[in-house]
Amino acid sequence: MGFISILSYAHRLVSEQLQPGDIAIDATVGNGVDSLFLAERVGLQGSVYGFDIQAEALRKASGRLEKHMGDRHPVRWIQASHSLMKEHVPEACHGRVGAIMFNLGYLPGSDHSTITVPETTLPALNAAVDLLRPGGLTTIVLYTGHEGGDREAAAVEQWAAELPQPNFQVLKYAMINQRNHPPYLIAVAKREVALRR
Repeated sequence: MGFISILSYAHRLVSEQLQPGDIAIDATVGNGVDSLFLAERVGLQGSVYGFDIQAEALRKASGRLEKHMGDRHPVRWIQASHSLMKEHVPEACHGRVGAIMFNLGYLPGSDHSTITVPETTLPALNAAVDLLRPGGLTTIVLYTGHEGGDREAAAVEQWAAELPQPNFQVLKYAMINQRNHPPYLIAVAKREVALRR
């Protein structure tokens, strides 16, 4: 028996946090795999905000949702950078989001010249931890096999390592004996009650 995949582990962590009626964000919609997962978790009584700068990604993801859930689903598609999450998510939802998922890199099957970069990803991560409710979770799947991937992953790791321990728990899930640049996961949980020092 092997370990579960990086994406499956991210989904497992999020599934333990999200309930029907919750609010969630797919910060990098891509082909809509995480959007569908989040939509199924929160149900029609919940809300999912899906961000991508590429119209092609939103079109593909919308098709995936319609195929699996029909034309009634809880996802609102937003063609904008994930760094603008706080501007697009209603203020009433700030501090109430149960989970935010990032799947960094490029849109699979598309032009690989459009990639996520630290200059927008780090502001997005800062927005994410502000938007989370106490007990909420952010998952970040990192890819290092493309040009720029190593730089972004290093920046995200440094960001995560500097989060204050009394307020956040940070987990890294990675395969360490593979040499083919496998993806890996960083998960950030917002503590329900800050630890006293």
